[in-house]
Amino acid sequence: MGKEGFGPHGNEFKYEDPEFRVTDEVRRAFDDTGFIIVRGLMDSDEIGKIKKSLEEYGLVEKYSYGVPDHEGREPRVLLWSYCGNDVLGLVPRCEKVASTCEKLLGGDELYHYHTKIMMKDAKKGGSFEWHQDYGYWYKNGNLKPDLMSLFLAVDPCVKENGGLQVLVGSHKAGRVDHNFDGGQQGADKERVEHLKKVYDHFYVNLQPGDGLLFHCNLLHSSGPNDSEQRRWAFNCSYNKRNNNPVKKHHHPLYNKLDKVSNNAIRECENFCEPEGKEFIDPATDETVKAGSKPGES
Repeated sequence: MGKEGFGPHGNEFKYEDPEFRVTDEVRRAFDDTGFIIVRGLMDSDEIGKIKKSLEEYGLVEKYSYGVPDHEGREPRVLLWSYCGNDVLGLVPRCEKVASTCEKLLGGDELYHYHTKIMMKDAKKGGSFEWHQDYGYWYKNGNLKPDLMSLFLAVDPCVKENGGLQVLVGSHKAGRVDHNFDGGQQGADKERVEHLKKVYDHFYVNLQPGDGLLFHCNLLHSSGPNDSEQRRWAFNCSYNKRNNNPVKKHHHPLYNKLDKVSNNAIRECENFCEPEGKEFIDPATDETVKAGSKPGES
């Protein structure tokens, strides 16, 4: 990782293997803004394998579902609990992701909370409302906001096709109440409008392989996709072992994360192993109200 941060908030870094590590500057940038951007976290070969796994083996068609926004437009999600040994399962297990997140959250052991693919079809993909992940993970029995996620661009994720928006530093504002807005849980709208006056509203532009690592209390959203280009992103989330949820729910309780080397994805030829992942049935997911299933209009 480059030693000095760049970009408008000084929290962007370039992935440089084997020099990729969390320095004091990287940790300060994360603590100050609630996120860091790692340019080129995954190379073109790794992204190519992720795309092949998603596009050629029927997972999206079989397991994804819509989550309507407040206008009824549907982004789609594909969500599972346990990593596995295929290409998709190695992403959250590789050192450059798992160990980086561990260090950003203070060095305590993390486990894989879940992974999801977030998809917005060209011309019709819906929005994700302003929210904090902890806004609804709180309701799952996680007593502390000791969770974080990687948002990895599979396609270009830019303003035009419904890319990410964040309120820089908003993780410092604490948890905001969340309620359903359409099929999604969104942060209290009045409070978000006030927070927009305090924290910089920033549009994040990511190219395939760029990753945004962010704290679970960071307020973020994304707009609809009215462009000609789809927008797919890989999102894996972690929880601290010592923050093991106090109640059983649709995401996993503590289970040991077996890390793999940074070469594991490049070397893996197991593109799809759905057994054991435990894809989420939206009927059991209390954090969304699912819309259409694959094949439905």
